[in-house]
Amino acid sequence: MFDIGVNLTSTQFAADRDKVVKRAREAGVTGMLITGTNALESQQAQRLAERQPDFCWSTAGVHPHHASEWSNETANTLRRLAERPQVVAIGECGLDFNRNLAAHERFAAVLAPWLPKLPGAVVHCFTGTRDELEACLAMGLSVGITGWVCDERRGMALREMLPLIPAERLLLETDAPYLLPRDMHPRPTSRRNEPCFLPHIVQQVAKWRGEEQEALAEQVDRNARALFRLP
Repeated sequence: MFDIGVNLTSTQFAADRDKVVKRAREAGVTGMLITGTNALESQQAQRLAERQPDFCWSTAGVHPHHASEWSNETANTLRRLAERPQVVAIGECGLDFNRNLAAHERFAAVLAPWLPKLPGAVVHCFTGTRDELEACLAMGLSVGITGWVCDERRGMALREMLPLIPAERLLLETDAPYLLPRDMHPRPTSRRNEPCFLPHIVQQVAKWRGEEQEALAEQVDRNARALFRLP
């Protein structure tokens, strides 16, 4: 099982990053993609991935929350990073309308002209509506599902949509240290999410999709490696 979204550069992991990776391996995680959210953290993510060859890779991008930091220097930094073997995707990137929850239509309009030029793309941490899910699938996008789906307060609608995602388009992620699954028993003493909790997400998603857990774990690993062109 492959975790396509780990914010390992977060200060929440400052004291024990190596142990976090070790716990993930011991839990059966087969690979991790470390997320870059701005120029500095994209560089940090690449260096962290370099320390864990054949297990960790990274992305280089600028999250919408950091859009005000964009500059020619930022663009050049991302281009340089994209040439590194550990950097296998550009991201995070996109639109974030904060409390004005209507970014999807604009996102689709901006992305559509570029789709023929992209080798692939994933909608990371999808939490949208059924219409938005169907639109993403129609555009050929893969869909990243997090522990949000394990939240009985906010994730029920998404849970019901899980069977709509074709097996070859489904990716799973923890988005650690965020989005700790709420239905873990016993509940972790810390509110910090970790990639070692990915097996729980796999277990729950498999149950709600009516699939075997082991088969789903293998499928999402194949999907991640195919999308990001990994061995």
